[in-house]
Amino acid sequence: MDQDSGWETTGAAPTSWLGGRPTGAGDRPTGDRPTGAGDPSVSDRNEAVCVIGAGATGLAAVKNLREQGFAVDCYERETGVGGLWNWRHDRSPVYASAHLISSKPGSQYPDFPMPDDWPDYPHHTLVHSYLERYAEHFGLREHIWFGTEVVRVSPAGDPAAGYWDVTTRVGQRERTSRYAAVVVANGHHWSPKLPRYDGLSEYRGEVIHASSYKDPAQLRGRKVLVIGGGNTGCDIAVEAAQQAARCWHSTRRGYWYTPKYLFGRPADQVNDLVALLRLPLRLRQWLGQREVRRAVGDLTRFGLPRPDHRLYETHPIVNSQLVYHVGHGDLQPVGEVARFERYSVVLRDDREIEPDLVIMATGYLPRFEFLTPDLVAADGDGRPHLHLHAFSRQHPTLFVAGLVQPDGGILPMAHWQSVVFARWLRLRATDPARAATFWTSVAGASDQRFTQAKVADSTRHWFEINHVVYLRALQHVLDELEAAR
Repeated sequence: MDQDSGWETTGAAPTSWLGGRPTGAGDRPTGDRPTGAGDPSVSDRNEAVCVIGAGATGLAAVKNLREQGFAVDCYERETGVGGLWNWRHDRSPVYASAHLISSKPGSQYPDFPMPDDWPDYPHHTLVHSYLERYAEHFGLREHIWFGTEVVRVSPAGDPAAGYWDVTTRVGQRERTSRYAAVVVANGHHWSPKLPRYDGLSEYRGEVIHASSYKDPAQLRGRKVLVIGGGNTGCDIAVEAAQQAARCWHSTRRGYWYTPKYLFGRPADQVNDLVALLRLPLRLRQWLGQREVRRAVGDLTRFGLPRPDHRLYETHPIVNSQLVYHVGHGDLQPVGEVARFERYSVVLRDDREIEPDLVIMATGYLPRFEFLTPDLVAADGDGRPHLHLHAFSRQHPTLFVAGLVQPDGGILPMAHWQSVVFARWLRLRATDPARAATFWTSVAGASDQRFTQAKVADSTRHWFEINHVVYLRALQHVLDELEAAR
């Protein structure tokens, strides 16, 4: 059941607004806090934390902050929890047939396992129901304002003090509240990245981004070109191979297509078992490439380009059906698109094809509509520069959760990220001097990739991480925080 969040209709604050300060809040010197007494339009939330978004990462943040004793207000622009997994909402990129590409053990919260009788790769509706159960089990809904959009987040007073003014909107009515910290969990799979092609504006066929693809009915009887070699592009190409009158799949490079099962086990579980052996990267790559070749065969025989990189150097393509449909002639792989004509698409090799539907599975760009770029140290390309892809180096109480692209499930990353946020904020409240020492190391840290292999420096790979390397880095931070207590 969803909670009404409109100030106009309820006239009352959610229960989390009634709880006062968390334990230890009084240890912080109150003289550093801008009270906003001269501005009655600002509602002072004392030491509460603002979480933006009630998707998988936002829910984990609310839960772990509450466990550390903080009052939390979570703002969600949609009418229910789940974020992108709530596929009926406008910004969700999920389509009807979508399943997890990482298997169940690596996709669940560490403290809330998925049911044993669920399949290895759950359907997106199961994932959404899982997130709803998580929110219900930990009593998170009472801390969420649904139907409430965050329109602006700005520092209040001295940045070192760490307070924030958060302006929210319900309908046409805005309200500003002051918080001790902000966790941004608005996701990064909702703002489409659209490439530019010569002649695209004159093209008379239909062009959509993959975020607008929802159902195979959109493909039936069409001549479809899918542009993009990521997991979404491959999944849509497979659906088009089964539904469309004809289908082409355009990729700029060759990829490793990992089947979902190796040795009778989900492929990511096999990879994790190998990772436990701590073998040298080159040996792991050799073993992995050998097994993929044994399972899939020589990709060039199917007309697919040979991979131009080693395994683990790009985000894995987990798909057991793409090569199958290429081999059956249902799906034709083609190279990079050069330009569009009025009724056709010209490829780099000068071949010309005539689709009537083009689906651009070209990814997404991070977008924080409510933050100015300097708050996340974004460069001219819009790429944020954050320690651990999560900590602002300029603002000790601003965090971004879930801004990673792991080679496994995102939920374990979100859980441990938010545990780190909560422990760090607790240290600030209980021992400011030690917290300042710890923060110096964060502010001075250089950017890291958290990968075992060299990865391309493209927008698709900005946030790519190896989940084992990244979790070890988070554990190191937790150990530092424990030592500082």
